[in-house]
Amino acid sequence: MKLKLHLIIHVFLAVLILSPRPVLPQAQDQTIRPVLLGQPMPDFSLPSYQGQMVRLADLKGKNIMLIFPRGFAAPDRWCTICHYKYVELVELDKTDEIRKKYNLEIIFVFPYSREIVKQWLEVLPDQMMKIKNWKYPENVDKLDEKGKQSMERYRRIFPKDFTVDRENIPLPFPILIDADHSVSSGLGLFTTNWGGSQVEQNMPTVYLIDDQGILKFKYIGQNTLDRPEYDYLLKILEMIKEKKL
Repeated sequence: MKLKLHLIIHVFLAVLILSPRPVLPQAQDQTIRPVLLGQPMPDFSLPSYQGQMVRLADLKGKNIMLIFPRGFAAPDRWCTICHYKYVELVELDKTDEIRKKYNLEIIFVFPYSREIVKQWLEVLPDQMMKIKNWKYPENVDKLDEKGKQSMERYRRIFPKDFTVDRENIPLPFPILIDADHSVSSGLGLFTTNWGGSQVEQNMPTVYLIDDQGILKFKYIGQNTLDRPEYDYLLKILEMIKEKKL
């Protein structure tokens, strides 16, 4: 009887040892890579300036406008048009409620620390004032031809006038902190040499992602002024909303 019991135990142990081990589920590959139109947008999580963690996958069910501003244009000099486009979008959403209209989440991503992003936000009022001074210089009648050409050029680049209250910096959209550049670099946007300047920056880029997480549109600026107009982006969003794209 004891011999039979020992044999049963040995057979059981042999089967247990030789049986194939169950494969444990692996963590999802979170590697960020450049994405093509029609492909799922790579998932990522980043802390927001406002204090929350934002994960792209958690926004499934909403269309997304994902914006990577340039940030710095040179050491110790901000890209002014990035500030202008930010305020323009804030005002557009305030007047037209585009987030509600297009079932849209708008997200900004900066390749900087929270402290640097704080500085970027704090200079918004000064940047809007600087633009106004470019567009409406004093003693216009005394400008030489070059000065007049510069004035007209700035009026074309910055057609709208905005004022930002220093005590009430607008923060309607999540502003994500990509401090180690992992997302920006993975998508091929982060660089230290672009637009004639050597500084940590992103190539200005806009992604439009549908409510299933599929990339439907992307635009990477070829120079610092090369940005799609919001009217154009809204037409694309209308097509995405109606499932025509």
